[in-house]
Amino acid sequence: TTLTFDPAGPMSSAEIPVAGAERAVEVERKHQAVTGLLATRQLDALLIQRPSNFAWFTAGGDCTRGCGDATAALFITPHARVLVCGNADTGRLFERELPGLGFQLKERPWYEPRHVLIEDLCRGRRVASDTGVRGTTDVSSQLAALRLPLSDRECNRLRELGRILVHALEATARNLQLGQTEAEIAGELAHRLIRRSARPERIQVWGDGIGRRYRHWSYAETSIDQWCVLSAIARRDGICVGAARTVCFGEPPQEILGFYQRALLVHATGMFFSKVGWELGETWARVERIYEKFDVAEEWRLADQADVIGYEISEAAVVPDSRFRLAAEMPVYWHPTVGPCLVADTILVGSPRTKSHKGFEILTPPGRWPTVKVEVKGVPIVCPAILTR
Repeated sequence: TTLTFDPAGPMSSAEIPVAGAERAVEVERKHQAVTGLLATRQLDALLIQRPSNFAWFTAGGDCTRGCGDATAALFITPHARVLVCGNADTGRLFERELPGLGFQLKERPWYEPRHVLIEDLCRGRRVASDTGVRGTTDVSSQLAALRLPLSDRECNRLRELGRILVHALEATARNLQLGQTEAEIAGELAHRLIRRSARPERIQVWGDGIGRRYRHWSYAETSIDQWCVLSAIARRDGICVGAARTVCFGEPPQEILGFYQRALLVHATGMFFSKVGWELGETWARVERIYEKFDVAEEWRLADQADVIGYEISEAAVVPDSRFRLAAEMPVYWHPTVGPCLVADTILVGSPRTKSHKGFEILTPPGRWPTVKVEVKGVPIVCPAILTR
Protein backbone atom coordinates (compact mmCIF):
# COMPACT_ATOMS: atom_id res chain seq x y z
CA THR A 1 0.00 0.00 0.00
CA THR A 2 1.28 3.45 -0.89
CA LEU A 3 0.93 5.91 1.94
CA THR A 4 1.33 9.62 2.41
CA PHE A 5 2.86 11.00 5.58
CA ASP A 6 1.32 13.70 7.72
CA PRO A 7 3.21 15.46 10.54
CA ALA A 8 2.38 14.07 13.97
CA GLY A 9 0.87 17.04 15.75
CA PRO A 10 0.77 20.77 15.12
CA MET A 11 3.89 22.28 13.60
CA SER A 12 4.68 25.84 12.71
CA SER A 13 5.74 26.86 9.24
CA ALA A 14 9.22 27.53 10.59
CA GLU A 15 9.51 23.89 11.66
CA ILE A 16 8.61 22.44 8.25
CA PRO A 17 11.12 23.23 5.51
CA VAL A 18 9.72 23.66 2.03
CA ALA A 19 11.80 22.80 -1.02
CA GLY A 20 12.26 25.68 -3.41
CA ALA A 21 10.82 25.65 -6.89
CA GLU A 22 14.29 25.29 -8.41
CA ARG A 23 14.93 22.08 -6.48
CA ALA A 24 11.52 20.68 -7.42
CA VAL A 25 12.22 21.36 -11.10
CA GLU A 26 15.60 19.61 -10.78
CA VAL A 27 14.01 16.51 -9.23
CA GLU A 28 11.44 16.42 -12.02
CA ARG A 29 14.19 16.73 -14.63
CA LYS A 30 16.07 13.83 -13.07
CA HIS A 31 12.90 11.77 -12.95
CA GLN A 32 12.51 12.32 -16.69
CA ALA A 33 16.13 11.26 -17.24
CA VAL A 34 15.51 8.03 -15.32
CA THR A 35 12.30 7.47 -17.28
CA GLY A 36 14.31 7.74 -20.49
CA LEU A 37 16.87 5.24 -19.17
CA LEU A 38 14.11 2.77 -18.29
CA ALA A 39 12.51 3.12 -21.71
CA THR A 40 15.85 2.54 -23.45
CA ARG A 41 16.44 -0.66 -21.46
CA GLN A 42 12.76 -1.74 -21.60
CA LEU A 43 12.52 -1.83 -17.82
CA ASP A 44 9.64 -0.99 -15.48
CA ALA A 45 11.34 0.62 -12.47
CA LEU A 46 14.61 1.72 -10.92
CA LEU A 47 15.69 0.83 -7.37
CA ILE A 48 18.20 3.28 -5.84
CA GLN A 49 20.04 2.22 -2.68
CA ARG A 50 23.39 4.01 -2.80
CA PRO A 51 23.50 7.33 -0.87
CA SER A 52 25.24 9.12 -3.76
CA ASN A 53 22.44 8.27 -6.17
CA PHE A 54 19.79 9.07 -3.56
CA ALA A 55 21.36 12.53 -3.12
CA TRP A 56 21.60 13.02 -6.89
CA PHE A 57 17.99 12.06 -7.65
CA THR A 58 16.55 14.07 -4.75
CA ALA A 59 18.75 17.12 -5.52
CA GLY A 60 20.52 16.99 -2.17
CA GLY A 61 18.62 14.59 0.10
CA ASP A 62 20.49 12.46 2.64
CA CYS A 63 19.30 8.89 3.26
CA THR A 64 21.97 8.14 5.88
CA ARG A 65 21.96 9.08 9.55
CA GLY A 66 24.75 11.56 9.05
CA CYS A 67 27.22 8.91 7.90
CA GLY A 68 27.43 5.26 7.00
CA ASP A 69 24.99 3.07 5.12
CA ALA A 70 21.68 4.08 3.62
CA THR A 71 18.59 3.87 5.82
CA ALA A 72 16.17 4.22 2.90
CA ALA A 73 15.80 3.43 -0.79
CA LEU A 74 13.97 4.93 -3.75
CA PHE A 75 11.71 2.99 -6.11
CA ILE A 76 11.13 4.98 -9.29
CA THR A 77 8.70 4.23 -12.10
CA PRO A 78 7.82 6.48 -15.05
CA HIS A 79 4.81 7.75 -13.10
CA ALA A 80 5.86 7.65 -9.44
CA ARG A 81 8.79 8.16 -7.12
CA VAL A 82 8.49 6.19 -3.89
CA LEU A 83 10.53 6.37 -0.69
CA VAL A 84 11.13 2.95 0.92
CA CYS A 85 12.07 3.07 4.60
CA GLY A 86 11.33 2.03 8.15
CA ASN A 87 8.93 4.00 10.32
CA ALA A 88 11.74 5.37 12.52
CA ASP A 89 13.12 7.34 9.56
CA THR A 90 9.92 8.42 7.83
CA GLY A 91 9.41 11.74 9.59
CA ARG A 92 12.96 12.97 9.16
CA LEU A 93 13.14 11.96 5.52
CA PHE A 94 9.82 13.50 4.49
CA GLU A 95 10.06 16.66 6.57
CA ARG A 96 13.79 17.41 6.35
CA GLU A 97 15.16 15.70 3.24
CA LEU A 98 12.25 15.50 0.75
CA PRO A 99 9.82 18.27 1.71
CA GLY A 100 7.11 18.82 -0.87
CA LEU A 101 8.99 17.06 -3.67
CA GLY A 102 6.24 14.68 -4.74
CA PHE A 103 7.48 11.46 -3.17
CA GLN A 104 5.17 8.70 -2.00
CA LEU A 105 5.90 6.27 0.83
CA LYS A 106 6.28 2.54 1.27
CA GLU A 107 6.90 1.97 4.95
CA ARG A 108 7.61 -1.00 7.22
CA PRO A 109 8.14 -1.15 11.00
CA TRP A 110 11.78 -0.47 11.87
CA TYR A 111 12.27 -4.04 13.15
CA GLU A 112 11.34 -5.66 9.83
CA PRO A 113 14.08 -6.00 7.16
CA ARG A 114 13.83 -3.44 4.38
CA HIS A 115 14.77 -6.05 1.77
CA VAL A 116 11.41 -7.79 2.31
CA LEU A 117 9.55 -4.65 1.23
CA ILE A 118 11.94 -4.19 -1.69
CA GLU A 119 11.32 -7.75 -2.84
CA ASP A 120 7.58 -7.09 -2.73
CA LEU A 121 8.02 -4.01 -4.91
CA CYS A 122 10.23 -5.81 -7.43
CA ARG A 123 8.08 -8.92 -7.75
CA GLY A 124 6.59 -9.25 -11.22
CA ARG A 125 8.45 -6.18 -12.55
CA ARG A 126 11.55 -5.74 -14.69
CA VAL A 127 13.64 -3.67 -12.30
CA ALA A 128 16.95 -1.87 -12.70
CA SER A 129 19.10 -0.92 -9.72
CA ASP A 130 22.36 0.79 -8.78
CA THR A 131 23.64 -2.34 -7.00
CA GLY A 132 22.44 -5.32 -9.05
CA VAL A 133 20.81 -6.67 -5.89
CA ARG A 134 18.52 -9.72 -6.01
CA GLY A 135 18.57 -10.23 -9.75
CA THR A 136 17.89 -6.63 -10.74
CA THR A 137 19.62 -5.18 -13.79
CA ASP A 138 22.72 -3.25 -12.69
CA VAL A 139 22.65 0.21 -14.31
CA SER A 140 25.18 1.85 -11.98
CA SER A 141 27.41 2.96 -14.87
CA GLN A 142 24.46 4.56 -16.67
CA LEU A 143 23.47 6.42 -13.50
CA ALA A 144 27.06 7.62 -13.09
CA ALA A 145 26.79 9.12 -16.57
CA LEU A 146 23.56 10.90 -15.56
CA ARG A 147 25.15 12.43 -12.44
CA LEU A 148 27.49 14.52 -14.61
CA PRO A 149 27.71 17.21 -15.84
CA LEU A 150 26.15 19.22 -13.05
CA SER A 151 23.17 21.54 -13.27
CA ASP A 152 23.41 25.27 -12.59
CA ARG A 153 21.88 24.72 -9.16
CA GLU A 154 24.42 22.01 -8.35
CA CYS A 155 27.28 24.26 -9.47
CA ASN A 156 26.06 27.00 -7.15
CA ARG A 157 25.96 24.51 -4.30
CA LEU A 158 29.54 23.53 -5.12
CA ARG A 159 30.64 27.18 -5.00
CA GLU A 160 29.06 27.63 -1.58
CA LEU A 161 30.67 24.45 -0.27
CA GLY A 162 34.01 25.55 -1.69
CA ARG A 163 33.81 28.77 0.34
CA ILE A 164 32.91 26.81 3.47
CA LEU A 165 35.79 24.39 3.01
CA VAL A 166 38.37 27.09 2.30
CA HIS A 167 37.31 29.06 5.37
CA ALA A 168 37.56 25.95 7.55
CA LEU A 169 40.99 24.98 6.23
CA GLU A 170 42.48 28.45 6.39
CA ALA A 171 41.02 29.39 9.78
CA THR A 172 42.30 26.13 11.26
CA ALA A 173 45.77 26.68 9.79
CA ARG A 174 45.97 30.31 10.95
CA ASN A 175 45.05 29.37 14.50
CA LEU A 176 46.95 26.16 15.09
CA GLN A 177 49.78 26.17 17.61
CA LEU A 178 53.11 24.40 17.80
CA GLY A 179 52.81 21.27 19.87
CA GLN A 180 49.24 20.51 18.83
CA THR A 181 48.73 16.99 17.60
CA GLU A 182 47.57 16.06 14.14
CA ALA A 183 44.42 14.61 15.68
CA GLU A 184 43.64 17.84 17.55
CA ILE A 185 44.03 19.84 14.36
CA ALA A 186 41.82 17.38 12.47
CA GLY A 187 39.18 17.77 15.18
CA GLU A 188 39.21 21.57 14.88
CA LEU A 189 38.89 21.33 11.11
CA ALA A 190 35.99 18.88 11.41
CA HIS A 191 34.28 21.19 13.91
CA ARG A 192 34.46 24.15 11.54
CA LEU A 193 32.94 22.08 8.75
CA ILE A 194 30.18 20.48 10.78
CA ARG A 195 29.02 23.78 12.25
CA ARG A 196 28.26 24.83 8.65
CA SER A 197 26.44 21.55 7.91
CA ALA A 198 29.33 20.26 5.80
CA ARG A 199 30.29 16.65 6.47
CA PRO A 200 34.04 15.88 6.56
CA GLU A 201 34.39 12.89 4.24
CA ARG A 202 38.19 12.84 4.43
CA ILE A 203 40.63 14.77 6.62
CA GLN A 204 44.41 14.58 6.39
CA VAL A 205 46.90 16.38 8.63
CA TRP A 206 50.49 15.71 7.61
CA GLY A 207 52.86 16.84 10.31
CA ASP A 208 56.51 17.56 9.51
CA GLY A 209 56.70 15.65 6.25
CA ILE A 210 54.93 12.39 7.16
CA GLY A 211 53.21 12.50 3.77
CA ARG A 212 56.49 11.75 2.03
CA ARG A 213 56.35 8.23 3.42
CA TYR A 214 52.58 7.76 3.62
CA ARG A 215 50.73 9.55 0.80
CA HIS A 216 47.32 8.55 2.18
CA TRP A 217 48.14 9.43 5.80
CA SER A 218 45.18 10.76 7.79
CA TYR A 219 46.31 11.91 11.26
CA ALA A 220 47.67 10.61 14.54
CA GLU A 221 48.42 11.78 18.08
CA THR A 222 51.76 13.18 16.95
CA SER A 223 52.62 16.80 17.71
CA ILE A 224 53.56 19.38 15.07
CA ASP A 225 57.13 20.64 15.40
CA GLN A 226 57.60 22.86 12.34
CA TRP A 227 55.07 22.54 9.50
CA CYS A 228 52.02 20.66 8.33
CA VAL A 229 49.62 20.11 5.46
CA LEU A 230 45.87 20.29 6.05
CA SER A 231 43.67 18.59 3.47
CA ALA A 232 39.96 17.79 3.42
CA ILE A 233 37.10 16.62 1.28
CA ALA A 234 33.74 17.94 2.49
CA ARG A 235 30.22 16.97 1.49
CA ARG A 236 27.11 19.14 1.65
CA ASP A 237 23.75 18.53 -0.04
CA GLY A 238 25.25 15.33 -1.39
CA ILE A 239 28.08 16.92 -3.41
CA CYS A 240 31.81 16.89 -2.56
CA VAL A 241 34.64 19.43 -2.81
CA GLY A 242 38.29 19.04 -1.80
CA ALA A 243 41.22 21.37 -1.06
CA ALA A 244 44.46 21.61 0.93
CA ARG A 245 46.65 24.27 2.56
CA THR A 246 50.19 24.21 4.01
CA VAL A 247 51.43 26.16 7.03
CA CYS A 248 54.95 26.51 8.43
CA PHE A 249 56.28 27.98 11.68
CA GLY A 250 59.21 30.09 10.53
CA GLU A 251 60.74 30.09 7.05
CA PRO A 252 60.21 26.79 5.22
CA PRO A 253 63.40 24.83 4.56
CA GLN A 254 64.68 25.12 0.99
CA GLU A 255 64.07 21.43 0.36
CA ILE A 256 60.39 21.85 1.26
CA LEU A 257 60.08 24.93 -0.93
CA GLY A 258 61.55 22.99 -3.83
CA PHE A 259 59.06 20.15 -3.47
CA TYR A 260 56.17 22.58 -3.01
CA GLN A 261 57.07 24.61 -6.10
CA ARG A 262 57.14 21.47 -8.25
CA ALA A 263 53.79 20.37 -6.82
CA LEU A 264 52.41 23.81 -7.73
CA LEU A 265 53.61 23.41 -11.32
CA VAL A 266 51.89 20.05 -11.60
CA HIS A 267 48.77 21.44 -9.96
CA ALA A 268 48.48 24.47 -12.24
CA THR A 269 49.23 22.37 -15.33
CA GLY A 270 46.55 19.86 -14.42
CA MET A 271 43.96 22.57 -13.90
CA PHE A 272 44.85 24.39 -17.12
CA PHE A 273 44.67 21.27 -19.27
CA SER A 274 41.38 20.04 -17.78
CA LYS A 275 39.56 21.10 -20.92
CA VAL A 276 36.06 20.54 -22.24
CA GLY A 277 36.05 17.71 -24.75
CA TRP A 278 39.40 16.28 -23.66
CA GLU A 279 39.82 12.72 -22.49
CA LEU A 280 41.48 12.46 -19.08
CA GLY A 281 44.35 10.61 -20.70
CA GLU A 282 45.10 13.69 -22.82
CA THR A 283 45.17 15.87 -19.71
CA TRP A 284 47.36 13.37 -17.93
CA ALA A 285 49.96 13.37 -20.72
CA ARG A 286 50.60 17.10 -20.11
CA VAL A 287 50.90 16.57 -16.36
CA GLU A 288 53.30 13.65 -16.73
CA ARG A 289 55.64 15.85 -18.79
CA ILE A 290 55.91 18.31 -15.88
CA TYR A 291 56.95 15.51 -13.53
CA GLU A 292 59.61 14.46 -16.03
CA LYS A 293 60.80 17.99 -16.82
CA PHE A 294 61.44 18.83 -13.16
CA ASP A 295 63.20 15.57 -12.27
CA VAL A 296 60.43 13.98 -10.20
CA ALA A 297 59.26 11.51 -12.85
CA GLU A 298 58.46 8.74 -10.36
CA GLU A 299 56.43 10.83 -7.93
CA TRP A 300 53.07 10.36 -9.65
CA ARG A 301 53.42 6.59 -9.34
CA LEU A 302 53.31 6.84 -5.54
CA ALA A 303 49.71 8.08 -5.20
CA ASP A 304 46.61 9.21 -7.08
CA GLN A 305 46.82 12.76 -8.38
CA ALA A 306 43.31 13.91 -9.34
CA ASP A 307 39.69 12.84 -9.64
CA VAL A 308 36.53 14.00 -11.29
CA ILE A 309 34.50 14.68 -8.14
CA GLY A 310 30.78 15.08 -7.53
CA TYR A 311 28.25 12.95 -5.70
CA GLU A 312 31.05 10.41 -5.36
CA ILE A 313 34.50 11.39 -4.06
CA SER A 314 35.84 9.90 -7.27
CA GLU A 315 33.44 9.83 -10.19
CA ALA A 316 36.44 9.08 -12.43
CA ALA A 317 40.15 8.90 -11.60
CA VAL A 318 42.64 10.92 -13.63
CA VAL A 319 44.97 8.15 -14.80
CA PRO A 320 47.12 7.44 -17.87
CA ASP A 321 45.11 6.34 -20.92
CA SER A 322 41.72 7.14 -19.34
CA ARG A 323 39.02 7.54 -22.00
CA PHE A 324 36.68 9.49 -19.71
CA ARG A 325 35.80 12.69 -21.52
CA LEU A 326 35.42 16.02 -19.72
CA ALA A 327 32.38 18.19 -20.37
CA ALA A 328 31.37 21.67 -19.32
CA GLU A 329 30.39 21.99 -15.65
CA MET A 330 32.25 18.93 -14.45
CA PRO A 331 34.26 19.41 -11.23
CA VAL A 332 37.81 18.05 -11.00
CA TYR A 333 39.70 17.72 -7.73
CA TRP A 334 43.43 18.12 -8.35
CA HIS A 335 45.62 16.92 -5.45
CA PRO A 336 49.15 16.18 -6.70
CA THR A 337 51.89 15.19 -4.26
CA VAL A 338 55.62 15.70 -4.65
CA GLY A 339 57.78 14.46 -1.81
CA PRO A 340 56.14 15.53 1.47
CA CYS A 341 54.09 18.30 -0.18
CA LEU A 342 50.48 18.27 -1.30
CA VAL A 343 48.67 21.01 -3.24
CA ALA A 344 44.94 20.60 -3.79
CA ASP A 345 41.95 22.52 -5.12
CA THR A 346 38.70 21.77 -6.92
CA ILE A 347 37.92 23.37 -10.27
CA LEU A 348 34.83 23.55 -12.45
CA VAL A 349 35.66 22.75 -16.06
CA GLY A 350 34.12 24.98 -18.71
CA SER A 351 32.44 27.24 -16.18
CA PRO A 352 30.49 30.08 -17.81
CA ARG A 353 31.89 32.36 -15.10
CA THR A 354 35.45 32.11 -16.36
CA LYS A 355 37.16 33.77 -19.30
CA SER A 356 37.49 31.62 -22.39
CA HIS A 357 41.31 31.67 -22.38
CA LYS A 358 41.41 29.88 -19.03
CA GLY A 359 38.49 27.50 -19.39
CA PHE A 360 37.96 26.65 -15.70
CA GLU A 361 36.85 28.18 -12.42
CA ILE A 362 38.65 27.48 -9.16
CA LEU A 363 35.95 26.56 -6.64
CA THR A 364 38.36 26.71 -3.66
CA PRO A 365 40.42 29.87 -4.30
CA PRO A 366 42.63 31.15 -1.47
CA GLY A 367 40.86 33.55 0.88
CA ARG A 368 42.87 35.13 3.69
CA TRP A 369 45.94 33.32 2.48
CA PRO A 370 49.22 34.06 0.66
CA THR A 371 49.16 33.25 -3.04
CA VAL A 372 51.55 32.59 -5.88
CA LYS A 373 50.92 32.93 -9.62
CA VAL A 374 51.93 30.06 -11.86
CA GLU A 375 51.90 30.72 -15.60
CA VAL A 376 50.85 27.94 -17.95
CA LYS A 377 51.00 28.80 -21.66
CA GLY A 378 51.11 32.47 -20.69
CA VAL A 379 47.99 32.26 -18.52
CA PRO A 380 48.50 33.21 -14.82
CA ILE A 381 46.86 30.82 -12.38
CA VAL A 382 46.54 31.87 -8.73
CA CYS A 383 47.48 29.06 -6.35
CA PRO A 384 47.87 28.87 -2.55
CA ALA A 385 51.38 29.52 -1.24
CA ILE A 386 52.78 28.27 2.08
CA LEU A 387 51.55 30.32 5.03
CA THR A 388 54.44 31.35 7.27
CA ARG A 389 53.53 31.84 10.92
